[in-house]
Amino acid sequence: MLDYAALPEQRQALIRQILQENGRAICADLAVQLKVSEHTIRRDLHELSKEGFCKKVYGGAVLQLQDSATLTRRKTHNHAQKSLLAARCVQLVKPGSCIFIDTGTTNLAMASAFPAELSLTVVTNAPDIAAALLTHPLIEVIMLGGQVQKNIGGCVSGTALDQLRNMHFDQAWIGGCAMSPESGLTGFDFADCEFKKAAIGQSSQTLVALTADKIPGIARFGVARCEEIDVLVVEADLGRELGNAFEAASITLITA
Repeated sequence: MLDYAALPEQRQALIRQILQENGRAICADLAVQLKVSEHTIRRDLHELSKEGFCKKVYGGAVLQLQDSATLTRRKTHNHAQKSLLAARCVQLVKPGSCIFIDTGTTNLAMASAFPAELSLTVVTNAPDIAAALLTHPLIEVIMLGGQVQKNIGGCVSGTALDQLRNMHFDQAWIGGCAMSPESGLTGFDFADCEFKKAAIGQSSQTLVALTADKIPGIARFGVARCEEIDVLVVEADLGRELGNAFEAASITLITA
């Protein structure tokens, strides 16, 4: 058996593996598993955070995700999982309501799954979502304007922000790059994250649908604390520990 107290490189390699597999690591648990002090584990996590591998949070660390996929690639990634989430999300949309649908491929899958008999108003900053709804017989589509940021797939500043602040929504479906109980919903683009915050402020209810590869994790910029999100739609195999942590933050957890 390895003496992890005397082998810091091997110890940190195992912590990397745990973070990769679970998305998060708890200092107290690692200290028991590796038979070292919590101070030693915190020092290891500090070194890994300096490398950009994780971000330290209270009691441990969360895996720092990397934004490496283009919008086109994101549309085909985890397609089956997104379709499953989309079908569950559609059930939460109330007929006759006015909703905001943010950029994001899971949100696009939801918009594409709306049944023909559903009547509502959809406001979006994403051209692909607006286009997907143009042939829907009973949905009024309002497209927020301005410059389209290609890597995001939507308008997030200037004209779009001004228009957004004059609207009020029954629901806001917010996209995100990563989420954890400790850090909440986060993203990689600062302007996009600021836009999401503004949309949340204009809505009576905030809902987020995320595939399992985004949970738990953390991206560069904050969007919303867990307490600011009303509903989180996730895959059924999220895990009891994570589910309990989200529910402890007063999030309604819905599985697909």
